[in-house]
Amino acid sequence: MTKTTVEAGNAVTIHYKGTLEEGTEFDSSHKRPEPMVVVVGTGQLIEGFDNALNGMGVGESKTVTLQAEDAYGPRDEEANVILGKDAFPDDFEFTEGMSVPLSGPEGTFMATLSDITDETVSADFNHPMAGKNLTFEIEVLNISKDDIVAEDEEDET
Repeated sequence: MTKTTVEAGNAVTIHYKGTLEEGTEFDSSHKRPEPMVVVVGTGQLIEGFDNALNGMGVGESKTVTLQAEDAYGPRDEEANVILGKDAFPDDFEFTEGMSVPLSGPEGTFMATLSDITDETVSADFNHPMAGKNLTFEIEVLNISKDDIVAEDEEDET
């Protein structure tokens, strides 16, 4: 009997825990009611995590550390924009570190606010995990060998 292993196109049921370099947990599927189901090789996961699943078998666990380039990419210091507070609703309450959706000619993007002054606010369009090396503990619970394509989901980024 041959061992079934993960390959592109498989729907895979997994549990995972993600931590930063100093050990702080930033995400875990164990805290949700159900494990996560993803289709490998379709862009649903960051590249390094997706690649780490390839070749794993049911019941197999592994820990991988991804460099920023294989996770959410390096920080782009040019992805910071200074905005006038008048671009926001009059009753908007500015909070350092808050994430807000901002619309522009190319669509809506999430930004993190910082450097709040009386007149302006800095909006950082980098992903909050950009520039960080991430460690994931991954456990494969199930593999569906049926090639599944999620046709009703489109990448909005």
